[in-house]
Amino acid sequence: MAFRYAFACLGAGNMAEGIVAAVVNKGVFPREAILISDPVEARRQLFAERFGVATTTDNRQLVVESQRIMLAVKPQSFAEVAASVADVATGEQLFISIMAGKSTASIATALGSRASTDAQTATSQKGAIIRVVRVMPNLPIRVGAGMAGICKGAGASEQDVADVQAIFNAGGGSVVIDDESLMDAVTAISGSGPAYFYYFVEAMVEGGKACGLSEADALELAKYTCLGAGRMMIETGEPPADLRAKVTSKGGTTQAALESMARAGVDRAIRDAVLAAFHRGRELGQ
Repeated sequence: MAFRYAFACLGAGNMAEGIVAAVVNKGVFPREAILISDPVEARRQLFAERFGVATTTDNRQLVVESQRIMLAVKPQSFAEVAASVADVATGEQLFISIMAGKSTASIATALGSRASTDAQTATSQKGAIIRVVRVMPNLPIRVGAGMAGICKGAGASEQDVADVQAIFNAGGGSVVIDDESLMDAVTAISGSGPAYFYYFVEAMVEGGKACGLSEADALELAKYTCLGAGRMMIETGEPPADLRAKVTSKGGTTQAALESMARAGVDRAIRDAVLAAFHRGRELGQ
């Protein structure tokens, strides 16, 4: 079957915007081979004007005409969306989910698969294999520095995984996760992680202001310090604990700061925050 569009997004939120930006900028698919659907006119207009892609309000049209379909709707809304397109889903299409908490099996079932004890026979009511690859990206894909965890469903092939990696590597990097039960952990670290980082930077800025710096100067110092620290960790390959030790002089300012954080239980609070995100991801999948 010949499809009009090579890549489509069902949903046009912030994450979809970042992914489409990466795909267009890196030339993974030509603009004319991309279709976006969303009920909000302003979002459709943004995608059309910024990226030069086609848009629609018709989800069924999108599924019928597209080879690779990214499911970029809220997990809570997926059941309703899936019910409206399940009868036009076929085994010739690849469904790429970026929804937190939703398993590949539950997505395949919602798109028309029969329940089966054999994961390899997740077939649609029309007898076709429903191909699903699950992805958890993060927002820095918008600036080419994203990280995504990728896990294939039972019906997907290794080529499907490679196709999905090409999409998400265009906006940064990716790791393939073999055990789907770990995808909620990926969500808790990299999916939600940028928000933890921004929260930490906000706190650094407040500390700088308390020391007498202007907000603008404190922010400039904090964001570029964090950028440099992250880049150094990536480029040197050294463990964060070793790099931390190199910054920390005995009896110095860094040691005083780290001891204050230890007394306040910052490390435990961050660990608990990751676990809270992990458990919420599990709840969303119920």
